[in-house]
Amino acid sequence: MTQSALQSHGHSHAHGAHGHSHAHNHAHGHSHDPAAPHPAQPAPWSILRMPVATRLGAALAASAVLWVIVIMAMR
Repeated sequence: MTQSALQSHGHSHAHGAHGHSHAHNHAHGHSHDPAAPHPAQPAPWSILRMPVATRLGAALAASAVLWVIVIMAMR
């Protein structure tokens, strides 16, 4: 481009200079400050809410599966 073409070609990248908005304008149900992290959501299930017998059974089952993997890997 020539110097005169560069001078006549004026545009700005300043905020708000464009003909459209870059704003994030949609309504939603958040009730916290936009800069704050999202609040914790309740877990659908928790291992801590399981009865002790169920937790023990789950631990034994997981242990058995891991031992099977170890034994199969040693063959």
